[in-house]
Order: sequence, then C-alpha cells, then structure tokens
Amino acid sequence: MSSEHLNRSQEGTEEPRRMSAEPDENVHNEIRVGGRLKHARLLKKLTLKQVASAAGCSESLLSKVENSKAYPSLPMLHRIAVALGTNMAALMAIQEKASVVSTPEERTNYVVHGHGIRLERVIPYAEGHLLQSNIHWIAPGASLEGEIAHEGEELGYMLEGEIELTVGGRRYRAGVGAAFHFRSELPHSYRNVSDRPARVIWVSTPPTF
Repeated sequence: MSSEHLNRSQEGTEEPRRMSAEPDENVHNEIRVGGRLKHARLLKKLTLKQVASAAGCSESLLSKVENSKAYPSLPMLHRIAVALGTNMAALMAIQEKASVVSTPEERTNYVVHGHGIRLERVIPYAEGHLLQSNIHWIAPGASLEGEIAHEGEELGYMLEGEIELTVGGRRYRAGVGAAFHFRSELPHSYRNVSDRPARVIWVSTPPTF
C-alpha cells in the first residue's frame, strides 16, 4: 500500500486540549443502540443465529450487544444493520426538534464504548434528508477496527489532530485543515495515528452510515 500525505498539522508550543471519545459531562442525549437492534430483529422475526450469520459474528456476541453487555465497533454495527435490512443512520435516529441552528448541548451522540470513538450528530436523521453529518471524536490510537463500504459519497474536514485514512486499499495522512472526498462504495476506515485526540467533521450522502 502507498502512503500519501493530505496535510501535516503544525507543531506548536501550546498544550493539546484534552478530549475524550467516551461520555463526559459535555455529552448529552447519548444514543444506546442495543435495544434498538433487538427490537428491529424481533420485528423482522429473525433469530439471533440468522442475524449473526449474516453479520459475520457469533450469536453470543450479538446477544451481548442487544443487551448492552458488549459494544460493537462501527464496522460491526454496520454489518448488523445491513443484516436487519436497515442502516446505522436509522438505528441511531431519535425524535428531535427541527432547528436551523443547533448547539453542542442539543446534539445527540453515539458513543462507541471501549473503542475510543464518539459520533456527534450534526444533522438529525429524518426521512427525506439528502445529507448526513457527524463530528467524529477519535481518541489517540483509536480506529474503526475494520472497513466499511456502502452506497454514496463522503467528505471530511480535519478540525483537530491527525488520522490515517484508508480508502480502496490506499493510505493517506490527514492533519488539521486537510479535506478528503471519496465514493462510499470504496472500503474505507481510519485510525488516530498520533498521541493527540482527533476531531473530524464528516458529511455523507445519502444518510446510511
């Protein structure tokens, strides 16, 4: 694989701002997805075995995920959603008041517990929306732990830190101020390659992830 640099962040004397992908006092309206997965499976009248087989995981793991005793990586959650005939955007949707402007305190969050990643929902999911946007908060060393591929198109802009982005088998480095764009059908993943937290605003269409 080749490695290309989109941008390198400038080194400075200022101490990095502490940031975590895990829940803290600034995380509001946290989305817990385990019960939603179970509800979707029961509505489809599917067994644990059927969904686990389609998603490429064990029945015991799926049961733990449904009962919030284990937390899937985003690629695993994506595979489970596909096996249930839905997508992550729909699974993580909650009833929200439509507003042109939103504050961090009002936005919902999905925390990937134990994986060092948090998604802050910038555009609430709703039928008819053409765009989806999240702020990805990525702890040092955290990664997607697998690749994701789905229909659509994606755009990202680095707000803080540095990540290694893999798209279609090629690796790129993206630092503060770097932007990236690719077709979502290409298998893609990322990881925080620095000892500082990373923050990325991510936009995709259609809302599937």
